[in-house]
This record gives sequence, C-alpha cells and structure tokens, in this order.
Amino acid sequence: MEYRRLGASGLSVSEISYGNWLTHPDGAECVQAALDAGITTFHTAAAWDGGAAEENLAAALSHARRDDLVLCTGVFWPEGPGVNDAGLSRKHLTTSLHGSLRRLRTDHVDVYQLLRFDYRTPLEETFLALSDLVRQGKILYAGTAEWTAEQLLEARPLADRYGVPLVANQPHYSMLWRVAEAQVMPVCERAGIGQFASVPLAQGVLTGKYRPGEIPPDSRGAKSVEARPLLLPDLLERVGMLRGVADEAGLTMAQLALAWTLQHNTVASAVTGASSAAQVTENAKASGVVLDLDALTRIDQLLGSFVQTDPRLTWSPPATG
Repeated sequence: MEYRRLGASGLSVSEISYGNWLTHPDGAECVQAALDAGITTFHTAAAWDGGAAEENLAAALSHARRDDLVLCTGVFWPEGPGVNDAGLSRKHLTTSLHGSLRRLRTDHVDVYQLLRFDYRTPLEETFLALSDLVRQGKILYAGTAEWTAEQLLEARPLADRYGVPLVANQPHYSMLWRVAEAQVMPVCERAGIGQFASVPLAQGVLTGKYRPGEIPPDSRGAKSVEARPLLLPDLLERVGMLRGVADEAGLTMAQLALAWTLQHNTVASAVTGASSAAQVTENAKASGVVLDLDALTRIDQLLGSFVQTDPRLTWSPPATG
C-alpha cells in the first residue's frame, strides 16, 4: 500500500480507503483484510444504517492501534425524525458528532465530512461550529462531499477565518463519472483540498460483473436506484471491452478502475467498499499502479459518450430534515 498527503495538509492517507456504507455479516473480515493490506483510512457516517455502520466499524477496529488509523465520518443526512436531526446547523453538527464519537469508541475524528451542502443553514454558522469542535480536539480536519466549485469557493475563506483545516472533498469520481474534473478539482487544487474519490467502481459496473441481459434480480445493481441508469446494454458492452485493457496491464477490472481514479493528481485516495475480504485484498492491489498513456487513451475511446462530465450534475438536496 502506498500513501499520499491529503491536499496541502500533513495528513497521510492510504491510496485505497475502506468505506462501510453497506453493513453485512462479513464486515469484520473485510476490515481485517483492509488492515492486512495496509489500508489505514476508513470512511463511515452517522446516518448509515441508523448508526450501525459506525458501531460495526468500531468493533472491527477495536484491536487496531488508534494512532495508526485515519477515521472519517460524516454528517448531513437525517439521523432521526426531529426537525434538527439533519443538515449542517450548529446543533446538528454538535449532537451528531457526539453520537459518532460514542459509537466509534474514540475521543476524536480525524476527518469530519460535510456530506452535502445545506441550503438552509448559513455557511458561517457551520464553520463557527466546526471551529469550536476543532479547538475542543474532537475533530482534526474537515472535509466536504459533493460540493460545487462555487460552494467550495465560499467555504474556503470562512475556513481560513475560523481556523478550520478544510483539507478534503469527496466527489463521486470514476471512469464514467468525471463531473468533478472541470471545476471542482481545479478549485480544490488551488485551495489545498485533496480528493477522496467516491464510488470509483460506479456501483460495481466497472468491475465487469454485469453483462448485457444478465443482471441477476438479487444483485446490488438490480436493487440500487443509483446503479440502474448504468445498466444500459450498450454501456455494459463498452465496459466489457475494458477487460482487454485490464488484461494487458495485468490487472482485474476493479483494479483498473481504481488505478484510473488514482492517476488524477488531486486524488489522495479512492474510497471503496466490499462484500468479502477477497474483494478488499484485490482492491488494495490497485495502489501504486501507473497506467500508461496508451491504456488511458483506450479507456477514453471505449467509454466515449457514456462518460459524464457536466459540472451541473454535482448535486445537493434543496432541503433537509
């Protein structure tokens, strides 16, 4: 496993991160496989599976040395029925973080991520609250997820004013979804903000496991609303052609997709989950891979018009709670 600095900070993260947004019986084995592979960076969130994602991650990491880990959790999505149980208000940031610390069995979070932009809450309120949490030692760094370039430009001076180390952004980013490249990544690079590339396997589509006309009804792709638009027969046929590129590079399809995200100089880590320890071990081997120009060109040619690049597709819900 290789490691990169997160933005302009001094924090090093593993090139492959483990995210546990899906909880399953083999979660502990997956976390152990991640540790065995040298993965140090783990992503979870307060709202995932009603808090169970954080609890399960804490249990799986209970034997690991805390100082060796980079724990990332996030806030925004509803965590209960109350009107203040979602968003980025001072109240919700504070109560959500205290719940996360309790479930994660730790006294601090390394990277506290604002998982969407909150249109209802003044941004200054959010960063004042983050500043207090930083001074209290409960969070070390702050990050965003799926924020637009304009929102990041608005946040940067507030972070500087209130002493909030804003060092991370987590966009959806893959061979198929390159929405962040046009505006978000250049703004982040100038602001010293690194990228946690989220959904780099495009809901599993880029692993090659889905074939035209062969989508198992009990598969994640068939059940996932996010994956359904990616299951077009023509797109799956193009993705299947990437197998030749992967074979020539000595990689699996998943490794090729993860290595592709790591070629961008602002990406510090690719965040991926897994349903088995073997998948974690396979994914980790994408670290350190350098794709040559021929492979990158062939990927672009094969995927062609299926690649999404419109920056307007970076999205946050208009209201929460």
